[in-house]
Amino acid sequence: MRFRNPVVSIRPFVHPTTPILVKKPALTATKNKKPRTQSTSKSTRKKDVAGAPVSDIPSSFSRIDIVRVTPSVDNGAYPIKRSVHEPVDVLAGVICDGHEHLGVELVWGPVGGEEHVTPLKLRYNDEYLGAFTPSTLEPYQYRVRAWIDRYTTWQDMFKRRVDGGSDKAELHTELQDGASLLRDAAAQASGRDRKRLEQAATAFEKGTVKRALDESLLALAQQYDPRQGAVESKPYPVYVDPELARFGAWYEFFPRSAPSSQRHATLDDAASLLPRIKELGFDIVYLPPIHPIGTAFRKGKDNSPTAQPGEPGSPWAIGNTDGGHKAVHQELGGMDAFERFVAKATTYGLKVALDIAFQTSPDHPYVKDHPEWFKHRSDGTIRYAENPPKKYQDVYPFDFEGEEWQSLWEELRSVFQFWMDKGITVFRVDNPHTKPLAFWEWCIGTLRQDHPELIFLAEAFTKPKTMYQLAKIGFNNSYTYFAWRNSKQELTEYATELFQTGAVDFYRPNFWPNTPDILTDYLTHGGRPAHVIRLVLATTLSSVYGIYGPPYEHVYNHQHPKREEYADNEKYEIRAWNWYDDHSLQPLMKRLNQIRKGNRALQFMHNLRFHTIDNPQLIAYSKTAEDHVILCVVNLDPYTHQFGWVDLPLAELGLPGDRGYEVYDMLGGERYSWHGSRNFVALNPHVLPAHVFRIERMAS
Repeated sequence: MRFRNPVVSIRPFVHPTTPILVKKPALTATKNKKPRTQSTSKSTRKKDVAGAPVSDIPSSFSRIDIVRVTPSVDNGAYPIKRSVHEPVDVLAGVICDGHEHLGVELVWGPVGGEEHVTPLKLRYNDEYLGAFTPSTLEPYQYRVRAWIDRYTTWQDMFKRRVDGGSDKAELHTELQDGASLLRDAAAQASGRDRKRLEQAATAFEKGTVKRALDESLLALAQQYDPRQGAVESKPYPVYVDPELARFGAWYEFFPRSAPSSQRHATLDDAASLLPRIKELGFDIVYLPPIHPIGTAFRKGKDNSPTAQPGEPGSPWAIGNTDGGHKAVHQELGGMDAFERFVAKATTYGLKVALDIAFQTSPDHPYVKDHPEWFKHRSDGTIRYAENPPKKYQDVYPFDFEGEEWQSLWEELRSVFQFWMDKGITVFRVDNPHTKPLAFWEWCIGTLRQDHPELIFLAEAFTKPKTMYQLAKIGFNNSYTYFAWRNSKQELTEYATELFQTGAVDFYRPNFWPNTPDILTDYLTHGGRPAHVIRLVLATTLSSVYGIYGPPYEHVYNHQHPKREEYADNEKYEIRAWNWYDDHSLQPLMKRLNQIRKGNRALQFMHNLRFHTIDNPQLIAYSKTAEDHVILCVVNLDPYTHQFGWVDLPLAELGLPGDRGYEVYDMLGGERYSWHGSRNFVALNPHVLPAHVFRIERMAS
């Protein structure tokens, strides 16, 4: 569903029970009498087509302005993102001339469905707060409604007059105004409520001061307020995602390297790893492309331009005579093996994510059947992919702007639909920033109209504005530059941008410390401690993370001599891994995933806060939930023992300031008694370079 909304002005509110909409104010010019301030100069007055003077004074107006509504993305042009059962906290700036009390409420619900109303409460400085929680997997929207609460304003002023010693005559006059407001409210009510309002109005008219201060009468008058001059904001869209888009752990591996008596494993062999992946606590099993691999210009070991006999080639060189994007590589066992793999994953509660790479090998059936979908050189040959001086002769990019672009777009969308029909709802999309954004907005938007459960992860290592725009138009998650943010300052600035600005409302960072394309210098030189540090950071900073599993858990950190990626890269060859290595990081992965699932504070992104710690090699941050705080302190130095003092804002975190409190390290298993806001920590990277503390909050 397309959510783009044009910018519209605030419109008058129509009361659902009142045929009269917004009363015209007394200042409106009448037909026979002009206000004194109205200019009658023929030289400055507007005229209609017949030359007659036309008044430029509006026929009605409201004294209220809704000047700001958050959260919103580009003022409502794109939806904010939330998952099912994730609250939407709304802040509205509402102003009015004078000192009147305002009524402000939130109107929300599924698009085209039943609407709900939630009052907004005044915080300070004309800011009103409230929240709602989507409960279903479908598009929602919300808007803000505001009006002058005339009876509350009247009662407040009346109480001041009573307290100030106004005489009986003045109070009697004011009571007549209050009675008039109650009768306006009674006209909206029925039954007992109407009778009570009319009786109170009669009492006011008789001069009964005591009834005018009745709080229960105030609530009744507010309930049936005719809301003259009320206004509403435009609707702001909300895209409601599956919970897995907000909180999940991805595990990537190449199925052809799974345990097997053969050199090239099948998906049936790969399925034998699913119980282990589930035991480690992962939610999504991500497979690189599983399609037939081209033979023309096949790349060899470490991206060698010439493959040796028996070398399997890159899975991203998609397609050969066996098929293309809608086929499964025969050496993986074909489509039957894939369906068995998905069925087994489902029995373990795992989702299977497929890699969708919209490019082909020279052998792909599209090349023969639809050459018009590709770019051609002047000599008529199809142009292969290049990023000079790099050349990818084994890959042909599509021409999204060619004369037959519409048929290409339809076919590429059908690729997603094909795998959706096989039970796949999670996709990792290769290099989406090299395809038109208009294609993704159309493709993802139309697919989600009937399938809101879909999750798309953008592999877009590009400029931030492009990464953000991909998120706005439909991608649920995105890779980030987390892998290269290593220092305390880099991590703090980057995470602050992602989690504490407006980006958090539409951009979900999926933190990967490594991928088949990425082995950073930090991991290469820092060894096992560096791998532990980055895993703790990934799992606790973001609520969505992933790892390219086998090399990470086995701390394989042999870097290519010319590139910041793995040597003996699994993209180009089959690797044998010791899947059950007792010295691997598997116990740490399992424990971190258990901690994430057992502590609600780690299941969200917007609640991240950094704290002061007096050592540049130590970083401290927390996430809070209703009943607990998760405080992480991480030694960023993979070589040296570091220590320091961490300062916590106790009141902000809901921790006691006048007595001690216990912190429990869920990683190491130790308990510590802390006192006050400033406490000491020491971390040895060769033992355990991080604390992940759970602290119970004070009862509210």
